[in-house]
Amino acid sequence: MPSVPGTRWWLAWLVCGLVSAVAYMMLPYGWLSVSIATIVSVVLCAVLIGGIRRHHPANASAWRLFVAGMVIWILGDVAYAYQMLLGGGPTFPALADGLYLGAYPTLAVGLFRLTRERGPLRSGTVIDSAIIGVGVGIVYWTFVIEPIVADSTVPLLTRLVTAGYPTAGVLLCAVITPILLRRGPRTPSLWLLTAGSLVTLAANVGYTLLYGVVPETILYGTYLVAYAFWAAAAAHPSMSVPLSGDRDSLGRSRLLVLTASTLLVPAVQLIQGEHGGGAMNRVVAAVCSMALFILVATRMSGYITRVDSQARQLRHLVMRDDLTGLPNRRDFERQAAAAVAAGPCHMIMIDLAGFKHVNDRLGRAVGDQALIAVAALLRDCVREGDVVARMGADEFAVLARDTLPGDGPAVAGRLRDLLRHPVHAGEHELLLNARLGVSSSGSPPVGAAELVRRADTARYAAKSTGGRLVEYTPALDERAEAAERLGADLRHSLDDGDFHVVYQPIVDLRDGSTVAVEALVRWVHPVRGFVSPAAFIPVAEDNGLIVELGEWIMRTSLRRLADWRHILGPAAPLYISVNVSARQLSEPGFPAVVTAILAETGLEPAALLIEVTETAIFGGGTAIEAVESLHRAGIRIALDDFGTGHSSLGLLRTVPVDVLKVDKSFVDEITEPGGRAVIVDALIHVCTGLGLRAVAEGVETEAQAVYLRDLGYHYAQGYHFAKPAADPSFTTHTLPEPARR
Repeated sequence: MPSVPGTRWWLAWLVCGLVSAVAYMMLPYGWLSVSIATIVSVVLCAVLIGGIRRHHPANASAWRLFVAGMVIWILGDVAYAYQMLLGGGPTFPALADGLYLGAYPTLAVGLFRLTRERGPLRSGTVIDSAIIGVGVGIVYWTFVIEPIVADSTVPLLTRLVTAGYPTAGVLLCAVITPILLRRGPRTPSLWLLTAGSLVTLAANVGYTLLYGVVPETILYGTYLVAYAFWAAAAAHPSMSVPLSGDRDSLGRSRLLVLTASTLLVPAVQLIQGEHGGGAMNRVVAAVCSMALFILVATRMSGYITRVDSQARQLRHLVMRDDLTGLPNRRDFERQAAAAVAAGPCHMIMIDLAGFKHVNDRLGRAVGDQALIAVAALLRDCVREGDVVARMGADEFAVLARDTLPGDGPAVAGRLRDLLRHPVHAGEHELLLNARLGVSSSGSPPVGAAELVRRADTARYAAKSTGGRLVEYTPALDERAEAAERLGADLRHSLDDGDFHVVYQPIVDLRDGSTVAVEALVRWVHPVRGFVSPAAFIPVAEDNGLIVELGEWIMRTSLRRLADWRHILGPAAPLYISVNVSARQLSEPGFPAVVTAILAETGLEPAALLIEVTETAIFGGGTAIEAVESLHRAGIRIALDDFGTGHSSLGLLRTVPVDVLKVDKSFVDEITEPGGRAVIVDALIHVCTGLGLRAVAEGVETEAQAVYLRDLGYHYAQGYHFAKPAADPSFTTHTLPEPARR
């Protein structure tokens, strides 16, 4: 057996096969042409078998069946050549005819299986082949087969064998036409199979219509061309690639062919009506019409079933969250509307605090696993009939049906307690703090959309107040509306210049000198009057205006420090401290904005101290990256209000901190009756051990200042030294001398 062509030699075989076929056509039928045809046929079989053994195709049985059909066909060629060259001339019917007619069904079935994806027998490809076969068959019957069968002057066997060839042509047409109209990607092997099939169909039609008109070597040589394409298809490595595509798809070309096939029956009847048709033709036409009707109905039934299935799948996809498999917002609102109409229910909206930091710190893959774990917990926790949905990002919703008044907070409490426990996300154990808002359909009942809005309002209130669970009340709407109005006024005041910066001195407790100032923003609204930072800063953080406001504060403060240095010289503060929010730290490019302002004002990085809160950087991610970038640029970092947030001492090691600002609440305790100086005492030891500068905030009395100095604090700020002012005084603040021991 010759070596099987590989990735390069299949093309060489195709070229050699086509050249041999052309040479065959140019010769008269005789020993030389028969030798060429025999060599091509034997090599064809060898290449087919070798390709199957080498490439191990998934549909090897179909290839073997195809090879069997080719062997039978080639045996027919040998029998015909023997009869023509050694048997005394042509006879009909002969052994060769039996072999040819036996090869047609085998080849047709093999081709059909090679070019069809696996599927049920009643799939579109099978039915389409049957429709084409019936349509073409009625034409062949009327104009080719019926005249042969009806000619009683010819022996019956001769008539049957003669009619067998056009019948085989109908079979080939039914199999090959869907191959030509096949949709989807085609491998090179499939393209070669398609080309060989098309040539075979043309050869069969030519043999039926042109035999005796065209030289027989041209008719037979056309089959050799098909051999060349089929052998190349088996030799190409892509013959092992399984077919992919849509076997039931009705493309325009296929639909056009199927429509034409169904119209062939009435077209033939019209032609018969003009020339007269026998009773047998009318019976065959009637049978074919009924067969076509059944086939088309079956095809459409399968197509409708498929469309219905796809519609259900599409509906499921549209109504489901891809990640968790829970209902999405659209489906949840639909179910909520039905539940509210049916009876009382409660709505619980949930979000996960700090989830963004999980994505930033551990990656989205871990975040996705965490969401899947939370979804599973919620799904297992609710009762049958209740609905859990993912509303988007880290937001979930629970609809509790048929609940009594007061049940909603109880259900929400169970969910809150459930989500207090860590969830497993791959190799990580994550603690996600859930914030929940609860609303009730109440009396009078409200619609689903309003129920969702109320629960969302309660959830936002839980988020803004730092709580975990808030139940909706009308007062929350008033508060939300007030926040919206305040946000609008913030925008106008930013544009109108209603904000100004005040400065509070930071004093060295050892000699009373002012070493720095902290910049604080103040807002005097033309109508509201003075608005406390505690009221407008959270609103600015929520709506994003804190980014613009914070940049203005920093630019204004650094310009002021530059002016002081120009006017006061060495008496000016060494640096200025500016507060930065979590929202600012999460902004892309924030470190670049800060360094650009320093360059604009002509100040060195050490002239700026940025104050961040524990909460802003506890989750890590973008905020930590921004702090590290600022610190690398030479800007010092202060941890503000230490002890009031997460109070993680680990932050002092993992975050580049230079200054620790001790919160006023701890300072207040040291001079109260039975005062406890344990915390401030512990913090100064921590700062000393870690090489940090400690600054005590909120010092209001001389006694507090003296106590802190004696504990070892070197820096403090508060009303005892000076209130924040637009033009602070940098006078020296003397303290009593330390008591001698």
